[in-house]
Amino acid sequence: MNEQMKTRAGFSRLVLFLALFAVLAVLAAVAIPNFVKARSPRSKSACSNNLRQIDGAKEQWALENKKSAGTPVVVSEVDTYFKGGAPKCSAGGTYTYGAVDKNPRCSMALSDPEGHVL
Repeated sequence: MNEQMKTRAGFSRLVLFLALFAVLAVLAAVAIPNFVKARSPRSKSACSNNLRQIDGAKEQWALENKKSAGTPVVVSEVDTYFKGGAPKCSAGGTYTYGAVDKNPRCSMALSDPEGHVL
């Protein structure tokens, strides 16, 4: 094989590699935003479910310990009502339990008022 054919073969491979890279870049540009959009509602739903679990655990704790409305919650005691420990927000927020008659809150609700609420 002479030198000119080697150069032409190398250039063809380079063009093929660049075309493949361009196709993958287009696919990634389409797929990544859709993946992020699909993940966001699941995160909100999981957080709302966690808030329901926290609220249920608070109610059970209040009934078993004869606590009335407005009583501050002892978080460490309420956390014992969860199998495997207290739930964690999938978006990285933190939960505030609040008093017995108040809904628990997620810190992510401040940045996303439509989600992460009970």
